[in-house]
Amino acid sequence: MKQAPCLLLAAALLATATASAQPLQRKRNFTHQDTLRGTVNEHRAWWDVQRYDVSVTPDFTTRTVKGHVDLYFRTKTAPGSNFLQIDLQQPMQIDTAVLHPAMGANLPKPGGSKKADYRLVAVTGGDLLPDQTFRREGNAYFIAPGKLEANKTYRLRLSYSGVPRPAVNPPWDGGWIWKKDRQGNAWMSVACQGLGASVWYPCKDHQSDEPDLGASLSMTVPDTMRAIANGRPTGERSNADYKLRTYSWEVNSPINSYNIVPYIGKYVTFSDTLMGEGGKLDLNYWVLEANLEKAKKQFEQVKPMMRAFEYWFGAYPFYEDGFKLVESPHLGMEHQSAVAYGNQYKNGYLGMDRSGSGHGKDWDYIIVHESGHEWFANNITTKDIADMWVHEGFTTYSEALFIEYFKGKEAADAYVQGLRRNISNDRPIIGYYGVNQEGSGDMYDKGANMIHTIRTVINDDKLFREILRGMNKDFHHGTVTTQQVEQYISKKSGKDLSKIFDQYLRTTQIPELELKADGDKVKFRWVNCIDGFNMPVRLSNGQWIKPTTAEGKLKLEGANFDGVTVDKNFYIQVAKGS
Repeated sequence: MKQAPCLLLAAALLATATASAQPLQRKRNFTHQDTLRGTVNEHRAWWDVQRYDVSVTPDFTTRTVKGHVDLYFRTKTAPGSNFLQIDLQQPMQIDTAVLHPAMGANLPKPGGSKKADYRLVAVTGGDLLPDQTFRREGNAYFIAPGKLEANKTYRLRLSYSGVPRPAVNPPWDGGWIWKKDRQGNAWMSVACQGLGASVWYPCKDHQSDEPDLGASLSMTVPDTMRAIANGRPTGERSNADYKLRTYSWEVNSPINSYNIVPYIGKYVTFSDTLMGEGGKLDLNYWVLEANLEKAKKQFEQVKPMMRAFEYWFGAYPFYEDGFKLVESPHLGMEHQSAVAYGNQYKNGYLGMDRSGSGHGKDWDYIIVHESGHEWFANNITTKDIADMWVHEGFTTYSEALFIEYFKGKEAADAYVQGLRRNISNDRPIIGYYGVNQEGSGDMYDKGANMIHTIRTVINDDKLFREILRGMNKDFHHGTVTTQQVEQYISKKSGKDLSKIFDQYLRTTQIPELELKADGDKVKFRWVNCIDGFNMPVRLSNGQWIKPTTAEGKLKLEGANFDGVTVDKNFYIQVAKGS
């Protein structure tokens, strides 16, 4: 391989490192706090989040926030002696916690109950109150809810305040973002994937439990600013005494807690509509005023992108909430129905082609990639962050499918093959379960190449598309495990793909295919692979071979050994000898 010039190599390495960076530290030693965060323990298992209504007032000068959350939850069983675990990361604190009596089977409208109906659970006065109804253990609070009935809905109001962790390098090293735009105006947002929504508001901070009935976010900010959030606006009101204004937004679909975010700044807006697979889809854009004209031109890419993804994946999953791009003070993030955009109005990844194939510079990476997450991450969400390859692998592959829709399969193949230069094989793609830890950053490009390899094995593009659309239908607005995804693809394809998944997800080994000449035949076997690895491979003459770890043999048709190569769409190594 020819060495790239130093400047180009540095740019490529920067793009690779940045695009593959992950929100969590690469921890190998885990603590009790990691277990509390990453496990559905006895203090989480007995209740199910129904809805979050979040209200927040940030103070740009003091870098503090205060607010309250109405957390609606439904009991699966009576809690017994179990506590209710609420997550809020230090140094933020819960000031009061108030529990509403049982509400029956249906969720009431927020604010519909009288104050007299509330029961005080606790007021913070220390880590452990005398009656042990309320205690803090690091980033987790434990509330003794008292005697609750099974299969009932309750409302817990949590008032909170403090100094949220500031983002160091968002979105990878995230938190609350305190920034100024180029005109010197305050610009605020949050990026907290992996780090968790509990960095700025109290919640049940685990991917497996999304609020089934959606969420709302109300933001009280200086009246010179605008505040944007997920879903659709539900109102705004002024507070003349303090020159503040409150903006309220609501999302009706289930949503992961890390996706609920505020965008606060000097925003202006424009809109469009798309007649898509699910009907009329509202497209709304919120950008800084100075970038309005650039945005109108750059965001013309949204409609063709949406058409490509609806072709491959099915209808956009959140028609009820609409689609938005919101300019953000960081590169980008898949915030559901309010996708964060910060790619500087450039095509490629900040102007670069991550694949080096020439097919990654004529479209906006952040528009395409982060919007692809609406299907894989937001519609289909993994229960444990260890399985985040489902989000990132399929979404990275969506970039290739976008290219294929407009430029054909040959261009898409070249793009995926080009992404291999970014793979490090430093550790497995799947992370550690139960401790809120993702796997290798290879989940992006190696994950995409695994999917491309599996597509090549399936050898039926119509069926492959049906599988992608079927996943988004059958797992619609759901949470899944990697086992469910693996079994689904194997079942729908009619092929046992388990060894392929094991090889690429759970090891760092690139399987090597040994080919040797034997007269008019070719000998073959797999090495550098797991026991039982048996992936079939297509040769350049069109023949398929079915190697195992034991040596096999096949007569070549229409070609001699020297002229035979392996289809480059397989992510493997080939050792060819006589």
